[in-house]
Amino acid sequence: MNNPTEEELTPFCPYYKRASEIIGGRWTAAIIRVLLSGVTHFSEIAAAIPGLSDRLLSQRLKELEAEGIVTRTVVPHTPVCIEYALSEKGRDLASVVRALSEWAARWVEHD
Repeated sequence: MNNPTEEELTPFCPYYKRASEIIGGRWTAAIIRVLLSGVTHFSEIAAAIPGLSDRLLSQRLKELEAEGIVTRTVVPHTPVCIEYALSEKGRDLASVVRALSEWAARWVEHD
């Protein structure tokens, strides 16, 4: 069985483990959430996430691109503009982001 349903939740699932490694990296979920809001430029992403360094943002965007979650488009005009967007695979995380946001609003204490 490749994709266990909710009713068939097993103690261990290699797909779940891999998915949590991909989106569970520090800042990764925050970057995905920002991209879901329609932000596309590096500087806008950086500005939307307090405390995220440019170096780490660049690294996470490269990782997400390698996983097929983010697409990077070079717009050839002066100066060169680079746009980031979620791929279909990335946009499919919207329900996960919403569910985690709802859980956080209910259970996570705010600073």
